[in-house]
Amino acid sequence: MGKSKSSNFHIFMFPWFAFGHMTPFLHLANKLAEKGFRITYAMPRKAVHQLQPLNLHPDLISLHPVTVPHVTGLPPGAETASDIPIFLTHFLSIAMDLTRDDVEALIPSIKPKLIIYDNAHWIPEIAKPLGIKTICYNVVCAASIAIILVPARNIPKDRPVTEEDLAEPPPGYPSSTVLLRGPEVQSLLFVTNPFGEGITFHERITMSMQKCDALSIRTCHEIEGKLCDYIGSQYGKQVLLTGPGLPEENKNPLEERWENWLAQFEPGSVIYCCFGSQFILEKRQFQELLLGFELTGLPFFVALKPPLGAATIEEAFPKGFVERTKERGLVLDEWVQQPQILAHPSVGCIVSHCGFGSMWESFLSHCQIVLIPQLGDQILNTRLLADELKIAVEVKRAENGWIAKQNLSEAIKSVMDQDSEFGKMLKENHNKWRDTICPELMTDYMDKFVQSIHELVEC
Repeated sequence: MGKSKSSNFHIFMFPWFAFGHMTPFLHLANKLAEKGFRITYAMPRKAVHQLQPLNLHPDLISLHPVTVPHVTGLPPGAETASDIPIFLTHFLSIAMDLTRDDVEALIPSIKPKLIIYDNAHWIPEIAKPLGIKTICYNVVCAASIAIILVPARNIPKDRPVTEEDLAEPPPGYPSSTVLLRGPEVQSLLFVTNPFGEGITFHERITMSMQKCDALSIRTCHEIEGKLCDYIGSQYGKQVLLTGPGLPEENKNPLEERWENWLAQFEPGSVIYCCFGSQFILEKRQFQELLLGFELTGLPFFVALKPPLGAATIEEAFPKGFVERTKERGLVLDEWVQQPQILAHPSVGCIVSHCGFGSMWESFLSHCQIVLIPQLGDQILNTRLLADELKIAVEVKRAENGWIAKQNLSEAIKSVMDQDSEFGKMLKENHNKWRDTICPELMTDYMDKFVQSIHELVEC
């Protein structure tokens, strides 16, 4: 689908105010701009500055700043999920809903033919009277939608939801592998938490998916096809797949300071670790993880937020840690260029929380994958990679959920040791799947997505 047909097609985007959502929306915007679509992308003012470098088509993609009102319960100046601990997310949802008037005033002025959104369940209420079609674009795995957010999962409103309610997959769920185990079911209970004024997370997301004209998921039929078909049957809607939607090449080079640091080490020898922009570890667990990296004897590059109770990352370091690892260890609290780091020849392993963005970036890299999931959808992503596709290893936890330094070190060594049969098996499977999800296939997904957009709007 070339630019000639799409050049007058204007799309409005409005994702949830978290970088794990805003970044893949921008990746999708870049792909659509390549096809000639014009996009107005509304996001918090602070995010405009941070995401502008990822805007590959500023002539077609306009990042529109939205003023996020202050809500009692939020720290001053908080605009995105990265600005707050996860237990304050409810208040950020309230703030996002308070932008509705501004969004409602903006949409008629830009006259889009299509709106792509996720958590703002009220978008279809604005769009439908104006004759504008809507797509609810989900940037989480299909398994998390299929297990948690399908209508067949009848969450009762007249009593608190229990673990027993969530312990079994919903009727008709097609996978026997991508499931939660035992105590992990507790991680699903977040769906009953308030997520805005007078609305739970489950209600918000299911309403967003019920009201739209079409559903879309950032995944591939080759990996989650049965789950996507199940979701479509549950909602009675077309499910459009975009594939990972990641840039096919990194336009911006890795910062020189990190390039120089990584270049000191042998090819494939460095461990890279990042747990995303939101999750904050307890201090003792943070220290235990650092000691686990030290225990491997390998060089490591770790990007984490300061743990709870620590103003800086340095003050939380274990005693003597810097002196013992200064020649081979780097631990910092700042945003880093993860795709470029994973593409560096010296990096051979990623240790991550398995958020869906990190999952895809590690999936498409040549690195071995070690996973420490924290929340429900991350656990399901881990089940997909470690149990179903067998391209990753999950670090064993103690019964209380603790990650011991020995377990972390052993998991890393099991995939990094060149003589490890287990590591060789993972690498072979990883290579097979990465070759399957090739650039040509991704182009095909985007061509089909563009065709579906035209059909949706023209029907």
